[in-house]
Amino acid sequence: MSLASNSYFTTKNYSMYLSDIIKVEDILVRQEVKDTCFACDLEKCKGACCTLESEFGAPLAEEELKIIADILPLVKKYLPAEHVEEIQKKGFYVEKSKDLLTQTVGRKACVFVYYENGIAKCGIEKAYNNGETDFRKPISCHLFPIRVSRFGNDVLRYEKFSECEPALENGTKIGITIAEFCKESLIRSYGQSWYSSLMKKNGM
Repeated sequence: MSLASNSYFTTKNYSMYLSDIIKVEDILVRQEVKDTCFACDLEKCKGACCTLESEFGAPLAEEELKIIADILPLVKKYLPAEHVEEIQKKGFYVEKSKDLLTQTVGRKACVFVYYENGIAKCGIEKAYNNGETDFRKPISCHLFPIRVSRFGNDVLRYEKFSECEPALENGTKIGITIAEFCKESLIRSYGQSWYSSLMKKNGM
Protein backbone atom coordinates (compact mmCIF):
# COMPACT_ATOMS: atom_id res chain seq x y z
CA MET A 1 0.00 0.00 0.00
CA SER A 2 1.41 3.42 -0.87
CA LEU A 3 1.46 6.41 1.46
CA ALA A 4 -1.08 8.19 -0.68
CA SER A 5 -3.54 5.27 -0.52
CA ASN A 6 -3.94 5.64 3.24
CA SER A 7 -7.13 7.57 4.15
CA TYR A 8 -5.13 10.14 6.12
CA PHE A 9 -3.08 11.11 3.08
CA THR A 10 -5.20 13.43 0.96
CA THR A 11 -3.26 15.09 -1.88
CA LYS A 12 -2.64 18.14 0.32
CA ASN A 13 -1.63 16.13 3.39
CA TYR A 14 0.56 13.88 1.27
CA SER A 15 2.52 16.86 -0.09
CA MET A 16 2.90 18.36 3.39
CA TYR A 17 3.98 15.00 4.76
CA LEU A 18 6.68 14.53 2.10
CA SER A 19 8.10 17.99 2.77
CA ASP A 20 9.12 16.77 6.22
CA ILE A 21 10.53 13.42 5.07
CA ILE A 22 14.02 12.10 4.44
CA LYS A 23 14.19 9.16 2.03
CA VAL A 24 17.08 6.74 2.49
CA GLU A 25 16.87 3.87 0.03
CA ASP A 26 13.29 2.58 0.53
CA ILE A 27 12.94 3.90 4.09
CA LEU A 28 11.19 7.17 4.91
CA VAL A 29 12.30 9.09 8.00
CA ARG A 30 10.50 12.05 9.52
CA GLN A 31 12.86 15.04 9.77
CA GLU A 32 12.08 15.31 13.49
CA VAL A 33 14.10 12.13 14.07
CA LYS A 34 17.22 14.03 13.01
CA ASP A 35 16.26 17.41 14.46
CA THR A 36 14.91 16.58 17.93
CA CYS A 37 17.41 16.44 20.78
CA PHE A 38 16.87 13.37 22.95
CA ALA A 39 18.87 11.26 25.42
CA CYS A 40 17.25 9.14 28.13
CA ASP A 41 17.73 10.29 31.71
CA LEU A 42 16.81 7.21 33.75
CA GLU A 43 17.37 8.91 37.08
CA LYS A 44 14.50 11.26 36.25
CA CYS A 45 12.11 9.22 34.13
CA LYS A 46 12.64 5.95 36.10
CA GLY A 47 12.30 3.87 32.93
CA ALA A 48 8.84 5.22 32.15
CA CYS A 49 8.81 3.81 28.61
CA CYS A 50 8.66 0.30 30.11
CA THR A 51 5.78 1.16 32.43
CA LEU A 52 3.43 3.36 30.38
CA GLU A 53 -0.15 2.63 31.34
CA SER A 54 -1.63 0.34 28.70
CA GLU A 55 -3.41 -2.99 28.39
CA PHE A 56 -0.50 -4.27 26.30
CA GLY A 57 3.21 -3.56 26.11
CA ALA A 58 5.85 -3.28 23.41
CA PRO A 59 5.33 -4.38 19.79
CA LEU A 60 7.09 -7.60 18.82
CA ALA A 61 8.25 -8.85 15.44
CA GLU A 62 7.07 -12.36 14.55
CA GLU A 63 10.63 -13.64 14.29
CA GLU A 64 11.31 -12.42 17.84
CA LEU A 65 8.74 -14.77 19.39
CA LYS A 66 10.86 -17.92 19.10
CA ILE A 67 14.01 -16.11 20.19
CA ILE A 68 12.33 -14.82 23.34
CA ALA A 69 10.69 -18.18 24.05
CA ASP A 70 14.09 -19.88 23.82
CA ILE A 71 15.80 -17.47 26.24
CA LEU A 72 12.84 -17.15 28.62
CA PRO A 73 14.41 -19.42 31.29
CA LEU A 74 17.45 -17.12 31.33
CA VAL A 75 15.31 -14.00 31.63
CA LYS A 76 12.80 -15.17 34.25
CA LYS A 77 15.39 -15.24 37.03
CA TYR A 78 15.71 -11.46 36.78
CA LEU A 79 11.97 -10.75 36.92
CA PRO A 80 9.74 -10.10 39.96
CA ALA A 81 7.68 -13.11 41.04
CA GLU A 82 4.47 -11.35 39.99
CA HIS A 83 5.79 -10.97 36.45
CA VAL A 84 6.91 -14.59 36.23
CA GLU A 85 3.45 -15.70 37.39
CA GLU A 86 1.82 -13.51 34.71
CA ILE A 87 3.99 -15.10 32.01
CA GLN A 88 3.18 -18.59 33.29
CA LYS A 89 -0.57 -17.84 33.26
CA LYS A 90 -0.90 -15.86 30.02
CA GLY A 91 2.36 -16.22 28.12
CA PHE A 92 4.69 -13.33 27.38
CA TYR A 93 2.82 -11.92 24.39
CA VAL A 94 -0.63 -11.41 22.96
CA GLU A 95 -1.93 -10.93 19.42
CA LYS A 96 -4.26 -7.97 19.08
CA SER A 97 -5.68 -6.88 15.72
CA LYS A 98 -2.84 -8.77 14.00
CA ASP A 99 -0.23 -6.96 16.12
CA LEU A 100 2.04 -8.91 18.47
CA LEU A 101 2.57 -7.19 21.83
CA THR A 102 4.15 -8.05 25.16
CA GLN A 103 1.84 -8.72 28.08
CA THR A 104 1.68 -6.21 30.92
CA VAL A 105 1.24 -6.51 34.65
CA GLY A 106 -1.56 -4.41 36.10
CA ARG A 107 -2.09 -2.66 32.74
CA LYS A 108 1.23 -0.92 33.22
CA ALA A 109 4.65 -2.59 33.44
CA CYS A 110 5.81 -4.85 30.62
CA VAL A 111 6.15 -8.43 31.87
CA PHE A 112 9.89 -8.25 31.18
CA VAL A 113 10.43 -5.34 33.57
CA TYR A 114 12.48 -5.67 36.74
CA TYR A 115 13.34 -2.84 39.12
CA GLU A 116 16.76 -1.61 40.15
CA ASN A 117 16.95 1.29 42.61
CA GLY A 118 13.40 2.24 41.67
CA ILE A 119 14.15 2.29 37.93
CA ALA A 120 12.26 0.00 35.54
CA LYS A 121 14.70 -2.00 33.41
CA CYS A 122 14.45 -4.85 30.91
CA GLY A 123 15.09 -8.42 32.03
CA ILE A 124 15.94 -9.45 28.47
CA GLU A 125 18.59 -6.75 28.27
CA LYS A 126 19.90 -7.80 31.68
CA ALA A 127 20.55 -11.30 30.32
CA TYR A 128 22.20 -9.74 27.26
CA ASN A 129 24.44 -7.50 29.36
CA ASN A 130 25.46 -10.54 31.42
CA GLY A 131 26.55 -12.37 28.26
CA GLU A 132 23.79 -15.00 28.44
CA THR A 133 22.21 -14.18 25.07
CA ASP A 134 23.09 -12.23 21.93
CA PHE A 135 19.50 -10.91 21.68
CA ARG A 136 19.52 -7.48 23.29
CA LYS A 137 15.78 -6.75 23.42
CA PRO A 138 12.84 -6.39 21.01
CA ILE A 139 13.74 -4.01 18.22
CA SER A 140 10.73 -1.79 18.97
CA CYS A 141 12.15 -1.20 22.46
CA HIS A 142 15.67 -0.67 21.16
CA LEU A 143 14.44 1.92 18.64
CA PHE A 144 12.32 3.89 21.14
CA PRO A 145 11.39 6.79 20.92
CA ILE A 146 11.35 5.98 17.21
CA ARG A 147 8.28 4.08 16.04
CA VAL A 148 7.98 2.35 12.69
CA SER A 149 4.77 2.66 10.65
CA ARG A 150 4.35 0.71 7.45
CA PHE A 151 2.75 2.21 4.37
CA GLY A 152 4.27 -0.17 1.84
CA ASN A 153 7.74 0.73 3.16
CA ASP A 154 8.90 1.62 6.66
CA VAL A 155 8.22 5.15 7.89
CA LEU A 156 10.21 6.18 10.97
CA ARG A 157 8.68 8.78 13.26
CA TYR A 158 9.23 10.21 16.72
CA GLU A 159 6.59 9.10 19.23
CA LYS A 160 6.12 11.76 21.88
CA PHE A 161 5.29 11.05 25.52
CA SER A 162 5.17 13.58 28.36
CA GLU A 163 7.11 11.07 30.48
CA CYS A 164 10.09 11.63 28.16
CA GLU A 165 10.42 15.37 28.90
CA PRO A 166 13.64 14.69 30.88
CA ALA A 167 15.10 13.01 27.79
CA LEU A 168 14.40 16.11 25.68
CA GLU A 169 16.09 18.30 28.29
CA ASN A 170 19.04 15.92 28.60
CA GLY A 171 19.46 15.62 24.83
CA THR A 172 19.46 19.40 24.48
CA LYS A 173 21.99 19.72 27.29
CA ILE A 174 24.49 17.28 25.79
CA GLY A 175 23.65 17.93 22.13
CA ILE A 176 22.40 14.48 21.02
CA THR A 177 19.52 13.98 18.59
CA ILE A 178 17.14 11.01 18.39
CA ALA A 179 19.00 9.70 15.33
CA GLU A 180 22.28 9.81 17.24
CA PHE A 181 20.80 8.38 20.43
CA CYS A 182 19.29 5.49 18.43
CA LYS A 183 22.41 4.86 16.34
CA GLU A 184 22.90 1.25 17.50
CA SER A 185 19.28 0.26 16.99
CA LEU A 186 19.05 1.97 13.59
CA ILE A 187 22.18 0.15 12.44
CA ARG A 188 20.74 -3.07 13.84
CA SER A 189 17.59 -2.52 11.77
CA TYR A 190 18.92 -1.11 8.53
CA GLY A 191 22.73 -1.43 8.49
CA GLN A 192 25.74 0.86 8.85
CA SER A 193 25.67 2.08 5.24
CA TRP A 194 22.00 3.08 5.56
CA TYR A 195 22.66 4.91 8.82
CA SER A 196 25.61 6.80 7.34
CA SER A 197 23.40 7.88 4.43
CA LEU A 198 20.68 9.05 6.82
CA MET A 199 23.09 11.24 8.77
CA LYS A 200 24.28 12.92 5.53
CA LYS A 201 20.80 13.69 4.23
CA ASN A 202 18.24 16.42 4.77
CA GLY A 203 14.55 16.47 3.88
CA MET A 204 13.16 15.72 0.42
